[in-house]
Formats: sequence, structure tokens, C-alpha cells
Amino acid sequence: MTMYQTLKADRRGAVLDLRLFRPQVKNAFNPELIRELRQAVQAADSDASLRLITLRGESGTFCSGGDLNWMKDSLDFTPEENLRDAEELYALFEALDRCRLPVVAVVEGHALGGGVGLVSACDYALALRGTQFSLSEVRVGLVPACIGPFVLRKIGPSHARALFLSSERFDAERALAIGLIHEVAPDAPTLEKALARLTDSLLSASPNALAVAKEFLRALGRTPPEAQGPLAVKTLADIRVTPQAQEGLRAFLEKRKPDWGKS
Repeated sequence: MTMYQTLKADRRGAVLDLRLFRPQVKNAFNPELIRELRQAVQAADSDASLRLITLRGESGTFCSGGDLNWMKDSLDFTPEENLRDAEELYALFEALDRCRLPVVAVVEGHALGGGVGLVSACDYALALRGTQFSLSEVRVGLVPACIGPFVLRKIGPSHARALFLSSERFDAERALAIGLIHEVAPDAPTLEKALARLTDSLLSASPNALAVAKEFLRALGRTPPEAQGPLAVKTLADIRVTPQAQEGLRAFLEKRKPDWGKS
């Protein structure tokens, strides 16, 4: 397992647990964390033995957004340096979004600014009751630009407009209502039980089908309505002939669990 300075990576069988590890600044982004998290996600994406990534923060906070020292340094960036810095940040969210593996965010404490971006780029998000969220960039003269495409797809234009402009904090119940997260747990033990249940469900599915489903949804988002039917037809026809689909159907008909490793 690769050693990181700003992350903890713990592998449990086919599950990779990634934990943001900058507790002294509430797991705020800096260039090293951005780079290491992207590298870890891309490495996991290319590891055929992995089936799932979980993403969480150390010491009771998910991610508090941008590190103050990083933002201070950016005051002296040249236009070229600003462009490269923004490209690195966007590449992180894109790596999460494009990863073939399901990525589950486990959120507690705070998810602010880019932390909301991380949640938005994940496939499923669990949150502890009391967690606070905010897209607060406009308060310092910025906009949530690099996370914008992922947040917009997750919560839709109406909620995005309201939260981008108001920069107000909101709780886990509101995050659930707008679709940013998918479950709220009342306490830490319940949160872990929900994660265990979800992990079991995801590990029972066909790895290939999960990857195809993610890519199909991304493709639908960039496909005009008149072309979505042909895309759906081709996706189903193509996946039916894959070994895992054949194994899954046989297992269903034979009333047994599928063996994805042999398909």
C-alpha cells in the first residue's frame, strides 16, 4: 500500500478506505492533499482486485474546504500558476467522478466548499446528523467553480443557485432533502452499520455492471434526448454478452450466488 503524507489508506479485502489526514486544519485542501487523493483514486481505479472506495475525514471532520495558507499563497500566483492550480483541483473531482469503482462518502463534522465538491463527486453519501455543509466561496470573493459541474449534477440548478449565492450553512437533513447525500444517521454506530449494509450490497453486485452503470449515467448526461434511446439499447445489448452478465443470469436461474471471480 502506498504511503501518503495527507491521506490514510487502509485496505480491507476488496475495499479501500481513504481518509483525509490533515486533522490540524480540519482536513482542509492543500496542493499535496489534492494531488495525493487524485493519485490514490486513480491507482484504485486501475487495480482490478478492488471493488469499492470509501472516503472520509480524520478526527470527526470530513473536509473544511481550502487551507488558509494555500489561499494566502494564491494571492501571488501568476495567471499561469492560477490556471495550473485550478486544473489540479478539477482533476481530483473528475477522477472521483470517472472512477469505475463505487465511491462512498462518509461525512461528519463539516463539509465546506471543496468538501461539498468531494461529496458531490461520490456515488453515495452517508452523513452523521449534525454535520454542517456550506458553499461559502462568495464570502471571500470566489465562486465554487471547479466543483460546480459535480454539485450541479447532484442537486440540480435551483438548489445550486440558492446555495452558491447565499453561501449559508445547512444541515444534514437539508442535504438529504436536496439530494446531496442519501442517508442521515443519528449516531456514529448507526452510521457504521449503514456503511456496512451498503458495502455488502455493493460487493454483491457485478463489478462490470457497476462500472458500466456509472459510465452509462455519465453518457446519458451528455447525450441529447433524441439519442438516449439508441444509447440505452446499445448498452443493454452490449452488456448482455459479457461474461459477468452471463454468470449473473445463470446464477439467478439456478438460484445460487454468482461467482464474479470466475466470469
